[in-house]
Amino acid sequence: MARQVRLSCCLLLAAMFIVAAAVAAETPEAEVKSSYIVHVAHGHAPRAPRRPSLLATGAYTAFLRDQLPEHLLHPEPSVHYAYAHAATGFAARLTRSQAAHLASLPSVLAVIPDGEKPLHTTRSQKFLGLSSLIGLLPASEGAPDVVIGVIDSGIYPKDRASFAVDPSQRPPPSLFRGGCVSTATFNASAYCNNKLVGAKFFYKGYEAKIGRPMDETEKSPLDTNGHGSHTASIAAGSAVAGASFFDYAKGRAIGTAPGAHIAAYKACWTLSCTESDVLAAFEEAIADGVHVLSISFGGGDGPVAPEFHNDTVALASFRALRHGIIVSAAAGNGGPGEYTVKNIAPWVITVGASTMNRQFPATVTLGNGMSSSVLRSMQVAGKIVLCDSSKWREDAQSEAVRAAGGAGAILTSAIDFGEQTVSTAHILPATTVTFKDHVQIRMYIVKSKGSATATIVFNGTTFSKTPSWPRMASFSARGPNVHAPEILKPDVTAPGVDILAAWTSERSPTGLDTDTRRTQFNIISGTSMACPHVTGIVAMLRQVRPIWKPAAIKSALMTTAYNVDINGDTIKDMATGQASTPLVRGAGHVDPAGALDPGLVYDATEHDYISFLCALGYTAKQIALFTNDGSVTDCSTQTSSVGDLNYPAFSAVFRSANDRITQRRVLTNVGTLVSTYTANVTNPPGVRVTVNPPTLHFMRGRSRRKFEVTFELLESAETVTTKYSFGSLVWSDGTFKVTSPIAITWPTRQVAAM
Repeated sequence: MARQVRLSCCLLLAAMFIVAAAVAAETPEAEVKSSYIVHVAHGHAPRAPRRPSLLATGAYTAFLRDQLPEHLLHPEPSVHYAYAHAATGFAARLTRSQAAHLASLPSVLAVIPDGEKPLHTTRSQKFLGLSSLIGLLPASEGAPDVVIGVIDSGIYPKDRASFAVDPSQRPPPSLFRGGCVSTATFNASAYCNNKLVGAKFFYKGYEAKIGRPMDETEKSPLDTNGHGSHTASIAAGSAVAGASFFDYAKGRAIGTAPGAHIAAYKACWTLSCTESDVLAAFEEAIADGVHVLSISFGGGDGPVAPEFHNDTVALASFRALRHGIIVSAAAGNGGPGEYTVKNIAPWVITVGASTMNRQFPATVTLGNGMSSSVLRSMQVAGKIVLCDSSKWREDAQSEAVRAAGGAGAILTSAIDFGEQTVSTAHILPATTVTFKDHVQIRMYIVKSKGSATATIVFNGTTFSKTPSWPRMASFSARGPNVHAPEILKPDVTAPGVDILAAWTSERSPTGLDTDTRRTQFNIISGTSMACPHVTGIVAMLRQVRPIWKPAAIKSALMTTAYNVDINGDTIKDMATGQASTPLVRGAGHVDPAGALDPGLVYDATEHDYISFLCALGYTAKQIALFTNDGSVTDCSTQTSSVGDLNYPAFSAVFRSANDRITQRRVLTNVGTLVSTYTANVTNPPGVRVTVNPPTLHFMRGRSRRKFEVTFELLESAETVTTKYSFGSLVWSDGTFKVTSPIAITWPTRQVAAM
C-alpha cells in the first residue's frame, strides 16, 4: 500500500512539472516575474512615516520607473510591500533582467530572491519550575506589561480558552500601537481583548509565489494551520483547567508568561513562510511596539543557514534590536547532522529542543514474548503493519495502513534518531519504535514465517525518572555555526518534545483530509515548541529587568543554564545515547529562576555586532543592509576578531597546530555591588586555557571588567580522536556562578587524519 501511495505522489509531481514546463514554453524565462526583496540605500528611499503600512508603494513604483531603462519596463514590475523599519526598501514582482539591473545600481544595496522559510502545555511550565498561578517568577506577575509578537500561521481565538481574557488581565501598555484586523472570517471585536491585542496578516508574497490571487475568504489572521495557535499559547496562553488531547497530558494548561499580551502576525500560509511576508510582519511588529518576538521558523530553503546579509530574519532582527526588541527563534529540526542549526545571528536567541519527564508510552508485545516500550501511538485487513523508516510524515503512513484496512501500525524512527520517538496524532491505533527495536521486530516476523502476532497496549500519560530527563531531541538542529564557527549555536535548549498547546478547529490534529477529528489542543514536537518557552521566559525577565538590553537578557539565560539531567549526569543526546555537547545543547537547558539573578552579564551593543560583521569581512555596502542610517562603516579601523564579540560562550577554531587564539570579553556586574569573582576553567582535552586576569573585582553595580581567554594546543592534542573538544569557564564569587561553555574545533589536517 505504501508503494502505491508513493507512486501517486510521483505522478502528481510529474503532472505539476508538465504544467510548469508548458507555461515556461510560452514565456521566455528572462521575462517571467518572480518576487524579490530590494534593499534601497539610505537617501534614495522615501521618508518613512511612523506607520510603515502607510508608506505608499507608489513611491517605489516611481523609483522603479526612474531606475529601470525603457527596454526593461515591460513586463511592468509590481510593488507589493514597502519597508521602513524592519528594512529599507520594498518587495516587488520583477523579471530576472530587471532584478539584475537593480542590483547593479549604487542606489540599491541588494536584491534578494523572495525565498521561503519552513515552519519548524500543561507539563512544560511545571517542568521549567514556573508557578502554576503566575507563570515564571513571582516578581514578574506573568509579565502584564509585555507584548509578545508571534510571527507564524496566525491565531485561532474562536472559543479558545487559551486566548480568553482573564478578568485581572491589564490593558496593554499605552505605548503599544497595534490592533486587530477584522475580515469575513475574523471578528476582531469578538476575538480580541486584553490577552489578544493584535492580529494582522501578510499574504502578498505568498500570492506572488503561487502566481494567482488568493480566495478573499482566506485573507485573514485566522489560523487554519494550527502551528501559530500552538506556539502563541505556549508563550503566553491563559490558564485552562482540564486541558488534554483525547485525555492524554490531562491537566491545567497555562502559557509560560500568562500575564503577557499576544500580538499575532500571520505570515505563514502553508508549511512555510514567504520572506517578503515575514519582513512585512517584522515591519508591522516593530511599528506596533512589541517587546519580544517569537520566530518558530527560519533558515531558508537550503540545508544550512543563509549568510547573515541574505537572511531576512537576521536582517530584520537586527533592526528589531535597535528598537529594544528581543527575538527568540527556533534552531530548526534538521538534526542530528552537523551544521544544521538555523537562525544563527548572534543577536538572536537560538533555541534547541529537549524532552521533559512526561511520556505517553505504548508497549508492543510480540508473540515470542519480546516487548518494546516507546513514547507514542500508531498501528492492513485486520493486521498490525510494521512500517519501515521513511521521510514520509508518520501520520500519513498510518493513514495509508488504515485506508488499506489495517488494524494498527508500528512505525519506525529514523536510524540516525537513535533513541528518539515523538508523539503523533495517528488516525488509528499505532506507535513508533526506534530503529533498533524495528530490527528486532522484523527478525521476529521473518522467523515466524507468517505466524507472527503482536499486541499494542497504550499506557496513557506517565511521569518517570527513567529514562533520564531532560534529553536532547534527535531532530534538534546542531552546530557548528556554518558562517561564524566562533559563535556557538544553538544558544540554549527548552522543552520541545510532546508539547500540549492550543490548536485550530480549521484543521485536524494530523492535517490529513481523511481525519475528521477536531480538538482544542494538540500534542506536537519541534524546536518550534521550544522557542516560545524561551520567548515567555524573556518576557518575564523584561518585566522584572526593564533596563536590561537584549544581549544582557540573553546572557542571563545562557550563563545560568544547567547541563545535567535528573540523575546528575551530563544531558544525553537521544541521537547517540551518549552525553550531549555544547554544539547540541548550547549553553544548556534554560533555568528561569537562575536567569533572574545571573550575577554578571556579557552585554553587547549594536556597535559590537557591527564590529563582528567587519571581522567576518563584510563590506560597507553589506553592513549598510543592517544599519542603513546614512552612516558609513569603515572596517579598516576595526581590530577585533570574530571571536572577540562579547558573547556568553567561547568557541575557538584552530586552523593549524601552531595557533594561539585569544578572545576578549567584558563582564558587567548586575549582582552584589561589591564582589570579587574568580575564574575556574575546565580545560578541553588537548588544550590549555588561560584567563587573564584570573580575578575580577567589582566595586559597584553596573561596573564593567575586561578579561582575555587564550587557547593553546598541547602536545597531548595529537591523542585527541574527535573533531571537537569541550570545556567550560565559570566565574564565581561564592554566591553566583557565571558559566560559559568552551568549544574547540581541531585543525583540518588533524581531523583528516582521524
